[in-house]
Amino acid sequence: MKTIITIEARMGSSRLPGKVLMESCGKPMLQHMIERLKRCKLADDVVVATTVEPGDDPIIELCDSIGCSYHRGSENNVLQRLIDTAHHHSAAVIVQTTGDSPLIDPRITDKGIEVYRNSSVDYVSSRLVHSYPTGTDTQVYATSVLERVAELTDDPIDQEHGSYYIYTHPELFTMKDYGCDDLNFPNMRWCLDYPEDFKFIDAVYSRLYPTNPEFDSYDILELLKREPELGKINAMHPLDLTDFPYSETLD
Repeated sequence: MKTIITIEARMGSSRLPGKVLMESCGKPMLQHMIERLKRCKLADDVVVATTVEPGDDPIIELCDSIGCSYHRGSENNVLQRLIDTAHHHSAAVIVQTTGDSPLIDPRITDKGIEVYRNSSVDYVSSRLVHSYPTGTDTQVYATSVLERVAELTDDPIDQEHGSYYIYTHPELFTMKDYGCDDLNFPNMRWCLDYPEDFKFIDAVYSRLYPTNPEFDSYDILELLKREPELGKINAMHPLDLTDFPYSETLD
């Protein structure tokens, strides 16, 4: 059963245009994310899922230059883009991530894949009940589940967010959350949406990457203990920590 990690990435962003190619330690954010996810042991490939828009050509140029798989699809219908990406790469299982997560931890992602493989649910996510730092999110489901979603809805909101319909319809899909007690810091903002987020992420990379390019979430936590002021750089931006009800079985 082929499993791919998808990274949704595009140059357009209302809050921080071009954020996926902003550089830290000499590499674009997207490249850092790709390199981190390629350390996952339970996935067969990492695939950038971008759009057919000419403005996203620089993303393709980056993928070509570093030998990363990619697929181009609809800009607004992310749901169909993910389905087409899975079909193009003959993947039975999708591990969905987004390009605003340059601090994603491959061990957290691998744990999601492991939980999915050891369960019999439709959908596994680290964000049904928020626990991990925001920006380490991973979702895992079968391609067939996403195909079912495409048959059930044509709402633009559902299409824009890919898996949104799944976790907002617990009566239709079985789900399982996973977390980790010693990484239970959902109020920590490690995602990339605003200029202040980049300043924070760049500060983390500049301190950890040169001596430990495979730094993980625990290394970041230790850094924040030593330099707590770093966590204030992007603290002005609120986080959506809405939890979603779910069940591992359907009545």
